[in-house]
Amino acid sequence: MGVASPPRVTLAAILTSLLVLALLLGVESSSSFGPNGSNGLVSIEKDYAKWLRQVGSFRHSLTKNRESCTNKKKVPEACLIVRVSKRKQSGAFQSVQKAISSVPTINNCRVVIFVGPGTYREKVEIPATMAYVTLKGSGADRTIIEWDDTADRKGPNGRPLGTYASATFAVNSPHFIAKNITFKNNAPLPPSGALGKQAVAFRISADKAAFKSCRFIGAQDTLYDHTGRHYFENCYIEGSVDFVFGDGLSLYRNCHLHAVTNSYGALTAQKRESLLDETGFSFVECRVTGSGALYLGRAWGTFSRVVFAYTYMDKIITPRGWYDWGDKNREMTVFFGQYKCLGPGAAYEARVPWSRELTSEEAEPFISLDFIDGNEWLPKS
Repeated sequence: MGVASPPRVTLAAILTSLLVLALLLGVESSSSFGPNGSNGLVSIEKDYAKWLRQVGSFRHSLTKNRESCTNKKKVPEACLIVRVSKRKQSGAFQSVQKAISSVPTINNCRVVIFVGPGTYREKVEIPATMAYVTLKGSGADRTIIEWDDTADRKGPNGRPLGTYASATFAVNSPHFIAKNITFKNNAPLPPSGALGKQAVAFRISADKAAFKSCRFIGAQDTLYDHTGRHYFENCYIEGSVDFVFGDGLSLYRNCHLHAVTNSYGALTAQKRESLLDETGFSFVECRVTGSGALYLGRAWGTFSRVVFAYTYMDKIITPRGWYDWGDKNREMTVFFGQYKCLGPGAAYEARVPWSRELTSEEAEPFISLDFIDGNEWLPKS
């Protein structure tokens, strides 16, 4: 995330000390989180947010520092077009990775890679130096990229791959766009409690990425929303446990989230670790369906932040809604909320007392493109 300036580090220390002192002096405990969100922790966080708005230049600075090799000039929509096809065609690659490897190592213009119909069984990665790549499929039901690695599978060095390297498709470069394509991890659904079976279908580890009409299919840890600002629209995401996870700052709009488990599962695992981190997941006008019993989220990070707004929730959602990752202390620091959700799984009455039913004012920062500074970088079409 970039090195913070000395004044900001000092502020972090002061705020942390104030937070600990407030809790020790009897600020309302986690059990007192109510619909109005009027506890001491929320007040401190609101004061800090107000200070950020006044300073202005610090807004989302942690991700802005990760601009990598990109420049500030307007980027051409397409200065290079590359084609991939399962059929042998003149000028077309038969491998998605080979098509990506043909792009200049340090790229400062938009490259559009058209991927024809078919199932491409390969593991793909875009390096950090290769910005401005657009991947366009022929329809999410017709263009599929799949692999089957799991975290416990041994890599070339003889050691387990780990969750990070298990991804079927991994993006490390900024300004990535994907449309009308499926990313899939074929690893089978693991039994409850199995170790090392994380199987990522897609990992995004870069800033300013957009996904439209894509599908992400897997079981445990399907979509690794690792780091950076991201926008997902009209996407389908399928999994069992933590199938949207990571420390990204991401807006999911009009997406379908589908659980595939016969026991307990969890939709999100967001990893915000500090009150000063500007990350979190927001789901707006989405739909949650599937099987099993599903938590809306687990507190992977101490300050995990997830919001659902105007979202339909099927009866699979557990009445309590959220899980503290087995750490009661996180109940005092997480920000888990919902706003005007509907469906049999959306009832708020039985939710854990440390989650929040947001007011219009509290929900406002999470439900527009401003949440990810989208008006500054999202393409118009």
